[in-house]
This record gives sequence, C-alpha cells and structure tokens, in this order.
Amino acid sequence: MQIHHLSENNSVLNHFLAEIRNVNIQNDSLRFRRNIERIGEIMAYELSKNLDYKATSIPTPLGSKNTFLVENKLVLCAILRAALPMHTGFLNYFDHAENGFISAFRHHPKNDSDFEIVVQYEAVADINNKIVVLIDPMLATGQSIVAVYNRIIERGNPKEIHIAVAIAAPEGIAHLQENLPENCHLWIAAIDEKLNEKNYIVPGLGDAGDLAFGEKL
Repeated sequence: MQIHHLSENNSVLNHFLAEIRNVNIQNDSLRFRRNIERIGEIMAYELSKNLDYKATSIPTPLGSKNTFLVENKLVLCAILRAALPMHTGFLNYFDHAENGFISAFRHHPKNDSDFEIVVQYEAVADINNKIVVLIDPMLATGQSIVAVYNRIIERGNPKEIHIAVAIAAPEGIAHLQENLPENCHLWIAAIDEKLNEKNYIVPGLGDAGDLAFGEKL
C-alpha cells in the first residue's frame, strides 16, 4: 500500500487540523464541518496529482489554449455519517465525479468494548474501471474501511482504490496494510500516537460524526 502523509510538510492543512482538534473551537459544529470540508478539498488537490491527464484544446474568446484535463472517471464514496463534510470537500474539486454512500458502524452486542462492524446501507455508482475514493475522517482500527472495501469490490472491478482519512492511528494503518491490496493508496492528513483501550484515537479529536451533526442516541 502506498501511503501519502500530507502533514509531513507544513501547509495551511495544519491550521484546519488544529481547529478540528481544539476543544475551544470544535464544538462550533458549523465551523467543524467547514474545516473538515476544507481538509477534503486539500486532500482532493493532492490526490489529483496522481491521476491521469489528457491533452486537449479549449476555445477561448480570443483563440484557443492547449491544456490537460483529468482523464479518469471517479467515484467518491462516503462512509456515513461522519464522512459527509469531507465528501463535500472532494466533490467541490471533482465536481464531475459519481458518488457512493455506505453506512458502517461499530455494533457492541454485549455492551462492552468488543464490537463488530455492521455495513447496512449502500447506494453506489458503477465502479468498473473507475477510480474509487473511500472517504472517512477517522482511521482507528481500520475494520470499517476493510468492511466497506470488501462490500465495494463485490460490485465490480475498480481501476484503483484510494482511501482518504483526516486522522489515523498506527494500528489502523497496519490493519489496512495487512488486509488490502498493495496497489491501494492511503491518503492521511495526520498520523496520531495510538488507540486507547476503547479503540479511540489518541490524541484524536473525539467523535467526528457527533461534532459535525450532534450526538446520536
């Protein structure tokens, strides 16, 4: 798996990451959603450098101009519900992309720390011979992304799989490396220290879905 760790180099991305973490700022849900969206936009721009381009000529009011346009067909797939703002950021840049939405959540059958991943709802475009971008702001254990990947590939044969996450734990990265093909790309805005005993990312930011949309029952 090819890993792209974007915050290794200083950029304005670090400002948006700081604000989604900061307990004095993150409770403003509007600002939290907007910052996650901005992170998605930056990640979309960085990912665009790995796409295929074709030469084309476009007409202008005073003539024509040779340029290069993205050749690939993309499917942007949000893992509900936390990924919706980040998905919007990607869609702002890849506005001709098709889309997919899949729900994956931790189910605790014994009401303890043990859990299983339940993939419940899915509405996904045709993925055959297209680049699929799986979007989820948090990569903790990695089990949700692997479960969604396994469901996605039942639908067809994508040209490439890219996974975009805002914050990742080393344990989740290792799980993806062990369970996904080597030709996958993993795009990460920031890598944190570890998972705690409840499998939450430390220092992390809390629950991205709750911060974006309010606490769930």
